[in-house]
Amino acid sequence: MKQTLKQFILFILALSFMLPPGLAHSQETITGLEDKIVKAIDVQGNKTISIATILSKIKTRVGQKYIQSVISDDLRRLYNTGYFADVRVDRQEYDNGFKVIIYLDEKPIVEEVTFSKTKYIKSRKLKNALKTKVGKFLDNKLLKDDVDTITDLYVQKGLTSAEVEVETFLDEVTNKVSLHFVIKEGYKVRIKNINVLGNDAFKDKKILKVIKSREKSFLWFRSGYLKEDVLEDDMERITSFYEQNGFIDAVADFDIEYLFKGDVDINVYVNEGGRYYVGSIDINGNSIISNKEILKVMEKIKEGDVFSREKLSIDLSKIRTLYFDRGYIFANVNEATALDSDNGKVAIKLDIVEGGLAYVDKVKIQGNTRTKDKVIRRELKMSPGDRFDGSKLRRSKERLSNLGYFEDVSFDIEDTDTYDRKDLVVQVKEAKTGTFSFGGGFSTVDKIVGFVEIEQRNFDFMNWPTFTGGGQQLSLRAETGSTRNNVRLSFTEPWLFDRPISAGFDVFRTERDREEDVGFAYDEERIGGALRLGKQFSEYLTGGVTYRLENVTIENFEAGVSADLLAEAGENTVSLVGFTASNDHRDSFINPTKGLLVSGGFDIAGGFLGGDKDFYRFQANTNYYIPLKYKSVLELRLRTGIVDAYGDSSSVPIFERFFAGGARTIRGYEERGVGPIDSTSTDPIGGESMVVANIEYTIPIVEFIKLAAFFDAGNVWSKIEDFGSGEFKSGTGLGVRVKTPIGPVNLDYGYPLNDEPGKEDRSGKFYFSVSRGF
Repeated sequence: MKQTLKQFILFILALSFMLPPGLAHSQETITGLEDKIVKAIDVQGNKTISIATILSKIKTRVGQKYIQSVISDDLRRLYNTGYFADVRVDRQEYDNGFKVIIYLDEKPIVEEVTFSKTKYIKSRKLKNALKTKVGKFLDNKLLKDDVDTITDLYVQKGLTSAEVEVETFLDEVTNKVSLHFVIKEGYKVRIKNINVLGNDAFKDKKILKVIKSREKSFLWFRSGYLKEDVLEDDMERITSFYEQNGFIDAVADFDIEYLFKGDVDINVYVNEGGRYYVGSIDINGNSIISNKEILKVMEKIKEGDVFSREKLSIDLSKIRTLYFDRGYIFANVNEATALDSDNGKVAIKLDIVEGGLAYVDKVKIQGNTRTKDKVIRRELKMSPGDRFDGSKLRRSKERLSNLGYFEDVSFDIEDTDTYDRKDLVVQVKEAKTGTFSFGGGFSTVDKIVGFVEIEQRNFDFMNWPTFTGGGQQLSLRAETGSTRNNVRLSFTEPWLFDRPISAGFDVFRTERDREEDVGFAYDEERIGGALRLGKQFSEYLTGGVTYRLENVTIENFEAGVSADLLAEAGENTVSLVGFTASNDHRDSFINPTKGLLVSGGFDIAGGFLGGDKDFYRFQANTNYYIPLKYKSVLELRLRTGIVDAYGDSSSVPIFERFFAGGARTIRGYEERGVGPIDSTSTDPIGGESMVVANIEYTIPIVEFIKLAAFFDAGNVWSKIEDFGSGEFKSGTGLGVRVKTPIGPVNLDYGYPLNDEPGKEDRSGKFYFSVSRGF
């Protein structure tokens, strides 16, 4: 009996310790307790928090009944403010009622945070990383987290032996505390050797490429600092690498061997296990799509291949896409694998639940705070009543992304009251489409250039006063530089009368000074305008017609030029109609990585159109993008054209001829340095026929930097009948493409593979450009 009573008392005591501070007493129940009235509330222990603030946090009020549950909630509310380390509530008989007494242990306020002298991490960075802030109440839990945070920062720097302590200095009068972090940084631990043990299937070099930890080296980017969190992740990377190559039982672990002078050896232990291959693939539940079609899209996993869960996941996604593209959006693929460890085989069983067809009920647009609904809807390839089609959704996303109006485009599907009808939700995030920019740049063609530009790519002249959201394009740009001055105003309505017909105009004035270094042996001024009309004939085929009228002035030839060049001097009026067609299958207009673009054009000037110059011109362009490994892209470009005079003109004016050589055509040569030259001055005079081919391979090394390797070839001929005759000029080289806040920066080095006219020795050339300002 005594033993039972003793256990009961211990249980009650233990239960009381589990309750929040002061709550054990507040839970006491007394007969008739809640018949009492609260006559007074006394707050004790507060130092910086006013009584008014404290009373505003509780619901117990003078003159109201004393309610135990409200008192308990008040205690919790005060404790949860974070102002107090402890809160207790008591009561006393007072004036035929109760006086509620609140005892507070107020947390100190952080007045100052300082650090001991550090070498590797600045105190500003340390302070920004802290959760404890000056002017806030001190929280011991957060303070402990801050110590761990600082320690982790040092570990990331390779200082795994760093020690962090914090000293507190409390002024009990003001209840303010100063914190001083004492940091012993220690020394950086560097990896001398990484030893891989237990690996038979793959060489050490292959495994070391998988992990991020590196041995120390004299190279600046190979510091070799030990970071244990990275090392832990490296083991996961090794395990994942083995699993992707059929070793699904593989396990990797490591230990650290400490050497002298802050060096360590890392020993990586690999238990490979057996290698598994794909055995049978059993497909069940499908009736709409045959096994043959399903196996055809399973390109990663086939019978006899090395088994990889990652590749299997990719193929399962392709099967779901196959169904989605046919309107079976409810289709699901459940997979099960059975391991045969004796034979190293994995049997794959796919159970397909096809579901039924689904149709679009409504199309909802969300997130378009500026862009009109109709601008988005006209780019969609699906409408209410259509069967869901994944390929059309992907194309719709491409079209919306190509507009350049949105940072992000995504689709969602919402249920309706009808099972086979779903709402298609188009979610967009508006991007900045209006810019006022100014700045400067440099290129080997245009030298130093400054510009100012106002542009709105999502313009709407009917939407006053914002003038945005209609999908029109308006730009006004002025440029001035050491060799040229340009002003251009352009406007385009891509959907005239809500039809896939574009219309627009350009007004321009361009001036270019004579600059022999870039192939201009004269001053040129162009003043004019153009009217444009285009139509989208199909999903990828567009055509257009342009009328251009301009006045071209040629003057300021250098002394000694031939009579042929002098004949070009003076004012010329060009009245021209141009026809264009384009078949564009690229995945992106802005940054294409795959697809084909074929375009061509025919221009005719003079004749019944008027003007001083009669000529016609054919041009054709082909761009083909091939995606390769590591997000690299191989781009093939071919440009060709012919131009000839007719009617009253005996020759094609020099400002309408073809030129090649330099940054934009055949690198390795001077600007306009490929093709016919003046017999007297050796200045480029252009030709009537041209062909230029470019092969360029780009590979990203980080997100905003790409390396490029290129080969260019081509030539320009004086007459059409000479097209293709003689040798082609070619050049090769390397380049860098950098995406910066001020715009894309291109740097190329090209070397000519043929002799240049007028030069005895071949020499490489740099080409540099910043195409956008800041």
